Amino acid sequence: MAYWLLKTEPDSYSWDDLVKKGAKGDAWTGVRNFRAREYLKAMKKGDRAFFYHTGDEKQVVGIAEVIREAYPDPTDKEGVFTAVDIKALKPFKRPVTLAAVKADKRLKDMVLAKQPRLSVQPVTKEEWKLLDENGNL
Repeated sequence: MAYWLLKTEPDSYSWDDLVKKGAKGDAWTGVRNFRAREYLKAMKKGDRAFFYHTGDEKQVVGIAEVIREAYPDPTDKEGVFTAVDIKALKPFKRPVTLAAVKADKRLKDMVLAKQPRLSVQPVTKEEWKLLDENGNL
């Protein structure tokens, strides 16, 4: 299993929106960055992803699961980008902020700390464990 982080503007698509989709989940579309596209292509069914709210919140709010691997993004008229389907697994009891990630020296190499604007990011097993523990205290 691999680990990821997916970023979204909560005003456009929030954790609550994904939760409402239930077990059928929803398509993760609209990614228009080539590096992020490669990460979407690398995702496998069963992989886990932190669900991150951008904007004013800047925090990890829950954990999602990849339920369908990469396919052509139906919102991309050019046919260049891909999408995956995800479903909500569990909310964090306590969201983990970007400030908390940057303040933790153990997370100094995390993509979120170094390239916080990238919309789809890999997460190492060690980073996953630290954030999951912090979010579920």
